[in-house]
Amino acid sequence: MANSNKRYSKSIKNGASDKTIQEAEKIANGIKKPEQSKEQTKLITQGIQKGIELYKKQQKAKARELDKHLKKAKNLILVPKVDEETTKEIPQNSRSNKLPWGLLVASWIGFICFAAFYLTKV
Repeated sequence: MANSNKRYSKSIKNGASDKTIQEAEKIANGIKKPEQSKEQTKLITQGIQKGIELYKKQQKAKARELDKHLKKAKNLILVPKVDEETTKEIPQNSRSNKLPWGLLVASWIGFICFAAFYLTKV
């Protein structure tokens, strides 16, 4: 039990997960030269481990930053800004109200005249 506590405290002190340690050892053993000592391999393993940890830390920071930007963009889309110009009432011009009705009446009159002229010829 004392051994497991020692191992636990070691991993917390290192800050590395078992997976990271295993990956670093695998890479270090993969690039190991025949005349290389165990101490040199251990130092290389530690360097690789620190590199992996640094990479993971950077990726987490990028992910947090991206989440912040996405959240900010989502809030901007969901909460539209209210402009004073859009809230002002647009005055209705009486002429603009009469124009569509006038065009409608004129088209019906034209249709009736055309139909009357065409039907009388046939």
